[in-house]
Amino acid sequence: MQPSAQATSSHTPLDLCAALDAAVNAAHAGAAILQSYAHHRADLVIDRKARNDLVSQADREAEAAVIQELRERTPQYGIVAEETGGKVEGAATWYIDPLDGTTNFLHGIPHYAVSIALIAHAGTRVDAGAPLAVDTPVVGVVYDPSREELFNAIHGVGAWLNGHRIACSRTQTLDDAVLATGFPFRDFSFAQQYMPTLNDAINLTRGVRRLGAAALDLAWTAAGRYDGYWEMGLAPWDVAAGTLIVREAGGVAEDMHGVDSWPIGGYVVSGNKAIAAALKAMIAPHLVKKPAS
Repeated sequence: MQPSAQATSSHTPLDLCAALDAAVNAAHAGAAILQSYAHHRADLVIDRKARNDLVSQADREAEAAVIQELRERTPQYGIVAEETGGKVEGAATWYIDPLDGTTNFLHGIPHYAVSIALIAHAGTRVDAGAPLAVDTPVVGVVYDPSREELFNAIHGVGAWLNGHRIACSRTQTLDDAVLATGFPFRDFSFAQQYMPTLNDAINLTRGVRRLGAAALDLAWTAAGRYDGYWEMGLAPWDVAAGTLIVREAGGVAEDMHGVDSWPIGGYVVSGNKAIAAALKAMIAPHLVKKPAS
């Protein structure tokens, strides 16, 4: 099961509007740094964390700007960030990816984003109702600075793109669907599970796209550009914000194994309800059962 900070139930719900405002400002702060480097990528110092796992000073400086903004405005929440780590604590925890799509960014491909999500922990109140039973994404922001597209969502309220409400597509069958996915690129341990799903999708759908930024894959699914999306082997910060945005757009975004309350383990399947169900049925024969924790 996913790790969870033991939150003390409070009579005062989380202020999700204030948290969203903080996340939007933080995303813009991080994106400003990314774009300042965008025309000088050849000068970036790039480190290799592992095979095909790159980090530059653009990632690090953008993350520092995001964290500074969030700590100043929401010091009561924990922070887990891709480059600097952190810990799950308090009533809720921020999950931050300062540059989702690093490889695209470093190669001058204008398809990357800042992704920020607030995960409220079990026992926390987010409205006047009962405390949450499980850890739940409650605020999500995905900002694409190249297109100046801001996707955001609040738990129980809705999802928006640049202030306009968005909704998942109405496509009902895989043969009419365009799907997004991501290939194994640094961890190849699950390739034998993944490759048969890709083969099935190629043969059963209208088309499959792989653009290399999971947060945007989820955001585009929420906006109806994709009918569904699946991927394996991601990190929690890759999917935290997009999960909420899809859910608030009327869709499904969940752990592929059906174990965790959100895809913290990085095995995500999403889409409108019909396509998500069809995707899960397509994937199931190839998926190795997740060991019980």
